[in-house]
Amino acid sequence: MLEHPKVELLTVNRDDANDPLSAWSKHAFELDGAEWPSVEHYYQAMKFEDAGYREQIRHAEHPKQAVKLGHAKFKKRRKDWKKNSVTYMIRGTYTKCRTHREVADKLLESGEIKISNLTMYDYFWGSGRDMRGKNNYGKVLMAVRDKLNEEAAG
Repeated sequence: MLEHPKVELLTVNRDDANDPLSAWSKHAFELDGAEWPSVEHYYQAMKFEDAGYREQIRHAEHPKQAVKLGHAKFKKRRKDWKKNSVTYMIRGTYTKCRTHREVADKLLESGEIKISNLTMYDYFWGSGRDMRGKNNYGKVLMAVRDKLNEEAAG
């Protein structure tokens, strides 16, 4: 009988406001000339070219409200959104880590292990219930971790 090697895995939930590694955690940072209450606020606002609507999202009381505004069907998304959405998530996450040392430290403590965004129904940002999802949020965290390690080394 073949034994499968045990794979170490750090699981995160992108929408757990209590997890510092989550996009919903309330760790404010400054980026693109504004202070953002969370990465999720920044990410959702960047979907739109309308500066007034971005401000409305930025001032949402909770990341859940920012998501709701970001999913609005009556507002036109920027044309390059699909191509650049992951880049905005990386920018926000990296800036949050550079602003809050404790968040960066928690990410760096994960070492080299794989990070997975465990979600049942999100196959883009998460792994999905069958672990076949793209896990893009886990990949974002690992890319930011690599960048922070690079900076620390050199």
